[in-house]
Amino acid sequence: MSNSPQSTNPSVAKPRTGGIVVPHAPTFIQRVAGWLVWALIRSCTATLRFKFEDRSGLFDGSNPGPIIACVWHNRLAVCLSGYFGYVRKRNRTRGMAAIVSASKDGGFLTAILERFGVQPVRGSSSRRGQQAMRELITWAEQGWDLAITPDGPRGPRYKIQQGVTSLAQLTGLPILPAGYNLRWKICLKSWDRFQIPIPFSRCDVIIEKPMRVPREATDEQRETLRLTLEQTLKKINFD
Repeated sequence: MSNSPQSTNPSVAKPRTGGIVVPHAPTFIQRVAGWLVWALIRSCTATLRFKFEDRSGLFDGSNPGPIIACVWHNRLAVCLSGYFGYVRKRNRTRGMAAIVSASKDGGFLTAILERFGVQPVRGSSSRRGQQAMRELITWAEQGWDLAITPDGPRGPRYKIQQGVTSLAQLTGLPILPAGYNLRWKICLKSWDRFQIPIPFSRCDVIIEKPMRVPREATDEQRETLRLTLEQTLKKINFD
């Protein structure tokens, strides 16, 4: 999952002057590597001691329908296990579609997501953004959950771009801020300080109250909601 596509006016989709951008498909090597990473993630997360703190109130009774899951980029390693292990069991949507960079590196993440059964939607704020936005809206209309890492794919870390609020405004879906904190972990020296869980660690998952963006929200109102979402994610993810 990568940075959400940006839109200065969510009600108007401006076409790319250069035409349609074709995303890089996963290479054979990326697919093999993706399978290995998927197997490692599944093996490691099976040993984790999960504790879920659900503050959302969405999954207490009736099926709430599709949501926009919002997690930091450096929490990707475990977030899908949390989604399928908790949210998916309580919210029977048709599946999940996740935004992924259209770059060559995005092809590797695409290969991993496909192993998890997640539908990749290729695009970011810098490439194929408007096309990705339209595809995400289509998946939402068909009853799929959406997933976004709002500070990816290149950062800055813990800085939310405006695309996630634009997407929520266009789809009408609630943004569900989520995160987790590992007792034992390895932090890579990447821009996001990507976190890799150590087997048998404790993993405290927090799901915060949903945030909605009104259809008639102005740019200023969206900016206020963006800042609120950013602060919420920072509070539930400890570093």
